[in-house]
Amino acid sequence: MEKYLRIGMLVLGVFLVGSAIQAITKNRIAHYKQVELATQDKIAAKNRELVALRDRERQLECLARNIYFESGSESFEGKVAVAQVTLNRSKHPRFPNDICQVVYQKSIFMEKVVCKFSWYCENGGRPKIKHPELYKESYEVAKKVLLENFKLSSMKDAMYFHAVYVSPNWGKERIGVIGNHVFYRDRNVNTQ
Repeated sequence: MEKYLRIGMLVLGVFLVGSAIQAITKNRIAHYKQVELATQDKIAAKNRELVALRDRERQLECLARNIYFESGSESFEGKVAVAQVTLNRSKHPRFPNDICQVVYQKSIFMEKVVCKFSWYCENGGRPKIKHPELYKESYEVAKKVLLENFKLSSMKDAMYFHAVYVSPNWGKERIGVIGNHVFYRDRNVNTQ
C-alpha cells in the first residue's frame, strides 16, 4: 500500500510539475506575443512618422520651389504672400488638397495646356535653380509659413495673383499689391 501511495504521489508530483511548466510556458508565450505586437506597433508608428516626415519634406520642397520661381527676388512679404496663395488653394475644395498637386496643377484652356503657376510649364516643368541664395531664402519662408503657420493677415483669403505688368481682367476681388504682384480673392469666398 505504501508502494502505491508513493507511486500516486510521484504521479501527482509529475502532473503538478508538468502543469506548472505548461502554465509558465503559456505565460511566456503570451508575454512574447505582447512584446512582439508592441514592437510591431512601434515599428508601424515609426513608419507612419517617416512617411509623414517624407511627405512634409516633399510638400515643403514644392512650396519652396513655387516661392522661388514665382517670387524669388521679391521681399519677404512678397514670398510669404505667394506661399499663402499656394496654401490657401490646398485648403479650398476647388483645388487639390496637396501642396505639390496645387503647385504642379495644369488645365486645358482653348486646347492648350496651361499651368496654374506659369513657371512649371516653362523649361519642361523642372527649371533649374540658378540662384541658390534666393532658393535658400524661399525655403526658409516655406518653412516659416508651412511649419510655423506664419501669415500676412491681408493675404488670408488670397487665392490668385499675377505680375503688375499683366492685366487679365479677372472677375475677382483685388486685395492688395506686394512688390511686383497683385493679389486677389474670389468674391464671397473665405479660405480660412
